[in-house]
Amino acid sequence: MRIGFFLALLCAGAAVFPAFAQTPDIGARLAAAAVERTKHDVVYDAAYRRIAYPMGDVAPDRGVCTDLVVRAFRAIGFDLQQLVHEDMTAAFAAYPAHWGMTGPDSNIDHRRVPNLETFFARMGARLPRSDDPADYRPGDIVAWNLRADAGWLPHIGIVTDRIAPSGRPMVAHNIGAGPELEDVLFDWKITGRYRVTGAF
Repeated sequence: MRIGFFLALLCAGAAVFPAFAQTPDIGARLAAAAVERTKHDVVYDAAYRRIAYPMGDVAPDRGVCTDLVVRAFRAIGFDLQQLVHEDMTAAFAAYPAHWGMTGPDSNIDHRRVPNLETFFARMGARLPRSDDPADYRPGDIVAWNLRADAGWLPHIGIVTDRIAPSGRPMVAHNIGAGPELEDVLFDWKITGRYRVTGAF
């Protein structure tokens, strides 16, 4: 795959999702939003940008793997930029310290895979890892380490309702060539699996 594109950026609780309890079929809606993202032309651009807050975003034709996830959530009414920022403000020490930050930064925090993994785990959305494709549902969020035991290069995507010829669910993700729908669920070492159900 196009792992070389990732070298520019390491793709780049307890708050709650109070509205999730009133939102049916979150997984199906999130999966559909993720599939829709694959219809957009996006240049893989890992540059740090100052963006508005809340509901801030980099230019719509720019983005990395996390931006696909953020934009899919926004399409169903949830702003991960604000949710992550509020949780990091309340519990900054609970988040990874890979970047030497001394406090939250709403421009970038939600665009980093380890922060999203921490946030979803703190929200109670973490599920056990599984090698069985039947365990994955539309809307599940999956994170990987592209380098496995050889290093650390995080990536993230969303499981969809589309089934590949292999029988595995296809994943919407951006690994360097823009948002794509691919049969890559088990191509890399899975570091996290998360499911937003409304049970927060």
